[in-house]
Formats: sequence, C-alpha cells, structure tokens
Amino acid sequence: MPANELTRLSIAEAGERIRRRTLSPVELTRAYLDKIPARNADGRYYLTVLRDEALTAAKTAEQEIGNGAYRGSLHGIPVALKDLVMTRGIRTTCGSRILKDWIPETDATVAARLAAAGAVLLGKLNMHEFAYGPTGVNPHYGTPANPWGSDRMPGGSSSGSGAAVAAGLCAGALGTDTGGSIRIPASLCGIVGLKPTYGRVSRAGVVPLAWSLDHIGPMTRTVTDAALMLQALAGRDPADPSTAALPVPDYRRDLERDPRGLRVGVVRDLFFEHLDPEVRTAVEAAAQALANLGVHLEDVRLPRIHHAGPATFAIITAESMAYHEPYLKTRASEYGADVRARLLTGQFVLATQYLKAQRARQVLRAEVDGVLRHVDALLIPTTPIPAPRVDEREVTVDGVTDDVRGWLTRCTRPINLTGNPALSVPCGLTTSGLPIGLQLVGRQFDEATLLRLGRAYEAVSPFRDRRPPQAG
Repeated sequence: MPANELTRLSIAEAGERIRRRTLSPVELTRAYLDKIPARNADGRYYLTVLRDEALTAAKTAEQEIGNGAYRGSLHGIPVALKDLVMTRGIRTTCGSRILKDWIPETDATVAARLAAAGAVLLGKLNMHEFAYGPTGVNPHYGTPANPWGSDRMPGGSSSGSGAAVAAGLCAGALGTDTGGSIRIPASLCGIVGLKPTYGRVSRAGVVPLAWSLDHIGPMTRTVTDAALMLQALAGRDPADPSTAALPVPDYRRDLERDPRGLRVGVVRDLFFEHLDPEVRTAVEAAAQALANLGVHLEDVRLPRIHHAGPATFAIITAESMAYHEPYLKTRASEYGADVRARLLTGQFVLATQYLKAQRARQVLRAEVDGVLRHVDALLIPTTPIPAPRVDEREVTVDGVTDDVRGWLTRCTRPINLTGNPALSVPCGLTTSGLPIGLQLVGRQFDEATLLRLGRAYEAVSPFRDRRPPQAG
C-alpha cells in the first residue's frame, strides 16, 4: 500500500492490519515520519520529531507482535503528544520560550499509559503558549497551519494536535482542554475531539493551566479511534488525587449499538444564540440525522448557563496566575504579549470572587446534571463560528461583534466548569470549505453513551469521508 494511503488509515483499521500481521508497525511509522518534514517546514505542527526513537519503538512492537505478545488496538500505532505532556528525556516546551530547553525526568501518566499500550511516539506537537488561548496562534514557534485553509486559525490551545491529525501526520494525538482546547481545534480542523469527564483521565505530569478546569483526552479522525485511545488512558491514578476510583467500561462494546430510543436534549439557552448561519444549518441537520436514526430529540432549558462565562474567567485567571507567578516575577518579558496580559489579569481576582465562582460552578453543575437525569445527552454546536482568519481579532454574527476568543469558547467553556464529558464530531462544511463541529455532552463518567451517539451520527454523516485539501 502506498505511504499516503497508509497515513489515511484510521487507528482501528491500521490496528486490525497490524494484529493480523498484514501491516508492519515499522512500515506504518516510516510512512508518517517520511511525510512530516516537508509538511512541518510550512505547517509548524511538530516542535520535536523523534524519528530514531519512533523507528526503534516500531521495531520493538513488530517483534513483540511476531512473538505473540500483542497488547491491543494501539500496539504499533504512531501517535503524538501536545507539548505540555511531560516525557522523560524528551524536550517539553509548553509552546513557550521559558521552557524551550526543559527536559523532564519523568513521564506523564498518560504518556506512560500510551507506551504501555504499545503506541509509538512520533513527537511533541505545537500549541498555544502554556495552553492559554483558543486561537492556536503562537508567537514563538509559529502557528500550525489549518489543513482546510492555511490562512485560517487551527484553534487552540491544542492547535498542533488538531491540525496534525487532520493533516495525516499522526494517527491520533493527545490534547488538553481547559475552556475548549480539545473541542475547538477538533471543530475548526474537522476531526473528532473528546473531553472526558473531570477525573476520568490522569493529569499527573501534564503542565497545568487551571487545575480545577483542566482535562486531557484524545483527538482522532474517527469516533472509534477516540474510544480506543480513551480505553488506554482512563482510570484511577494514585499520582493524581482528582482521578475517580470508578471502573472503566469497555468503550468499544456498545459503539455500534442501535441508538434508537436514546433521548437527546437540544439546549437553546446560550448555545444557539448568535450562530453563524451555516453553523446553525449544519448542527440542525445533524440533529435531524440523529432523529432519523430513532433518537428522541427534545428542547431543554439551562437558564443559568449564561453565568458560566464570568465564573470560568474568575477561576482560570486566578489559578493560572498562581502557577505562573514565579515566572512572571523573573521572566515576564519572555511570554507572548497575549498570554502575559491574560496571566497578569489574575492578580486582580479577589479571593471572594474566586469563591463565588466556585459556588456558581456547583449550581451550574447541578442544573446540567438535573437535565441529564431526564435525557441521555445534550446537543449543542462546538463553536458558533467556523475557523476565523489567523489575523482576525473580532467577528460579527447576527449584528453582534465580539473578540474571536469569546466566540470560540462560548459553547465549550461551560462544560469545563461542570466537568461533564463532551465530544466534538465533524458535521459539515461551509460553502467556503471550512469544517463545522457538533458537540454532544453526557452524564458524568458516561463517555460510552456519547461515543455511541457520536458513532451513530458519524456513520450517516455526509462529512465522514471528506479530507482537507492540504492533508497530502
């Protein structure tokens, strides 16, 4: 099979061929590695490429499988990590100048779990500096190119992860999500992004932005692939006290189950206000596609959800300032201007404001969980707008003008506040050829139902076989 066709295989497809020994992990890894240099020169996807290490790992995987020690669906699969996931002996920059030469002495739990599953690490991916921004624009290392349009934002902060998966430069990637940083680039780059429930996946060894809002999860080309990666990542970790001591289900078991009879609530409050017309059309069409599959749709209310924005702002600015305070005292000039300004805002958040925001969080979580006692999932857009131009600072929709950052995070950040799992699935293209994302939100620790719904929609979506023009 030609190398270009190999890098178009999903994780599930490649994994099955590797299991049957009709595809070599070395051949697959080399196909990705040979593709990266030319694309990376202009695309700025990878900050570190581990060619020799990846080929060595692929050879080890091939030998293990040949000896009957097959580890599962990720064995021999080439993946990449957002560059705030600590990797022992490998540079971890967080997309910053401050950590440009930092080499951790330990692996993050998620990196260790992927390695234990037999995945092959291709390298570390570009990102918005210190994960503090939804655009993906990076003044230090350049902005990853959106494969659907090089003049368009890839979304952030997991910009390199979203763009590299869409461009076919890794089979899957890890991203982090504090206000939408997995789901926003997934939507803007036309891939699948899963933010698991807060506490489902360990964050030990992942450089934080805001401890109480951070999540980490998979970014892939298909829903099935997201399920396979989550399987390897999920579960209690003593190194992260926030992880839940709950059993991890088999996420693939019910993926193909008929969704008929499931109930999905469509949330009009906040999420459907001031949408780009093409986003509205695509999301409504996706909802109808689910209805055609026998899913029962009903409008539901979240009247207090508008308070999520101010509460999130207070929490993220205070917690990020607490982490970065030592650097800001001695190396403030080395931050990009946008990130430095947002970090310094945190010094003006009062303890009373922070505590009120945390109380608001509990009220909003109770409201969302209350609605989810009556429906199996919620349906909302992922982003109200498609990918803006890299140089755009404001966008006007329905006569309302707002900062690009505000538009991009409006439909995602409330779900970081409540901690519910959320899945972004591609659901269409604008007339100018830019992806649109559908977001499904589930009950706490019920990623399985989200994945089942996402897979059901994906199977009938007209978007499922579309590839970006710059994927190669």
